[in-house]
Amino acid sequence: MTARGSRATGARLRRLLGAGFGAARRAPLAALRRWRLTLGVVGLLGLLAAAPWAWVQATSAPYRLTAAEVPETPVALVLGAGIRDGRPTPFLAGRLDVAADLYHRGKVKVLLVSGDNSRPDYDEPTAMRNYLLRQGVPDSAIVSDYAGLDTWDSCARANRIFGVTSATVVTQRFHLPRAVALCRAAGIEAYGVGHDTWGARSSTTLYGYFRESVASVKAFWDGAVTKRDPRFLGPQESGVTRALES
Repeated sequence: MTARGSRATGARLRRLLGAGFGAARRAPLAALRRWRLTLGVVGLLGLLAAAPWAWVQATSAPYRLTAAEVPETPVALVLGAGIRDGRPTPFLAGRLDVAADLYHRGKVKVLLVSGDNSRPDYDEPTAMRNYLLRQGVPDSAIVSDYAGLDTWDSCARANRIFGVTSATVVTQRFHLPRAVALCRAAGIEAYGVGHDTWGARSSTTLYGYFRESVASVKAFWDGAVTKRDPRFLGPQESGVTRALES
């Protein structure tokens, strides 16, 4: 091999070795960039997931009170929670007990019971009314909303159909932040009093708290982003006004 050939071969070897070392140096840098990008995406998704929960908590925190602390409001909005064989489930019965207590304390004048009556064989508001009657609440102080199919619908209909502008929302404690936040987003000066279920139904209550972290996403969409119409809107009703005047 000539001297010129040796120099050319050496140059090629140096280029190959340099390329190999360069690639070896670039590989960790590329991996680091990918790792940083992954962390950034995960962090952004985490913030997006936490935003609805934070909105629910921040919007409702000053207005979640006990029955003794809550100020007087004209109306208690009692949210449905299921019936079995025409009678309230234990969770719904707990809500109704709280509502009856608020009425007897003089904290509210009218109870607006909002629930599902989308099928002829399923009538939450009537079951709620009958339970309250047994708790000593007069029939004239109870108004029924038969299209409260979810929390947003109940709040939006209370304001837009029944003309409620100030109310105490009654539900379980784990549901209270979302319920108060949605009712305030619907235009109601809302406070909330919750029924405590930790003692009797701890496992179901734990599931309820977990479910609320997921449900806050829909709540944020309904209450802070779209403010959608309830599924059933209909004409305005004067039941609450008449009950307050009686």
